[in-house]
Amino acid sequence: MKRTVLIALPLLALTATGAQAQDHSGHVMPGAAPAEDNVPAAEDVPAAPPPAVPADHAADAYYDPAQMAQARKMLAYEGGGMPNSMLMIDRLEWRPGPGGDGYNWEIEGWTGGDIDRLAIKSKGEGDFTGKAEKIELQAGWFHALDPWFNLRVGVRQDLQPQPRRTHAVLAIEGLAPYWFETEGELFLSQKGEVTARGEVSYDQMITQRIVLQPRAEVNLSAQDMPQLETGAGLTSLELGLRLRYEFVREFAPYVGVNWERKLGKTARYARAEGESPGGLRFVTGVRFWF
Repeated sequence: MKRTVLIALPLLALTATGAQAQDHSGHVMPGAAPAEDNVPAAEDVPAAPPPAVPADHAADAYYDPAQMAQARKMLAYEGGGMPNSMLMIDRLEWRPGPGGDGYNWEIEGWTGGDIDRLAIKSKGEGDFTGKAEKIELQAGWFHALDPWFNLRVGVRQDLQPQPRRTHAVLAIEGLAPYWFETEGELFLSQKGEVTARGEVSYDQMITQRIVLQPRAEVNLSAQDMPQLETGAGLTSLELGLRLRYEFVREFAPYVGVNWERKLGKTARYARAEGESPGGLRFVTGVRFWF
């Protein structure tokens, strides 16, 4: 009897240990919601500011601290702190047409760091047989709101059409979900006129070098502007489809079609001047950046 008890006690202990080992009630499976007991309460989350960056550098004990500070500054600069710049000629194109060949350009550039930059932009179009229909120049401050979108505040100067206008600019641009390039701009002229412009485009990779880019642009005005032959509401709509071949990422000629149409009272202003309110045109040009 005494021997039986001595054998049974270790077996009971092993059984109890095994049962305890198989108790997974306190575990959280990957992907499962954590138990409420494991979620820290809001008051338990530290609210104090993070500790300061260590300022004691061991190398200062062996080398000149001034030279080591300069070395650390250079390391931070070369590790991503240096300013960069870019100039993108997104469209520089020729638009043949029965009433005269036309041209169009869109250029933008920036210089600065990852968060704040000085930005410039220019758009224009016209016919080779006459004066430019539109020339606008922009300059402003570019600030990153998050990794995807930027805020731009600046000034726009219209050289054409006449009479000239100077606008304050407020814009948001960036990469929307599903990789759509988007841009919304709001303008306030020195005459108190409010206008807006929205653009969206998408780069569809056919191959590693061939890219199909659909693009849409819409322009709006909050008031009627007879001097600029622009009516209130939706003033124009433009749709484009361009196929480019990237010899290198920095250089790509393209061909495509572009359809644009003046709308509402703006179209009536154009007809009154004997102009067509819009139409479809073949386009060819080049896109490059450096």
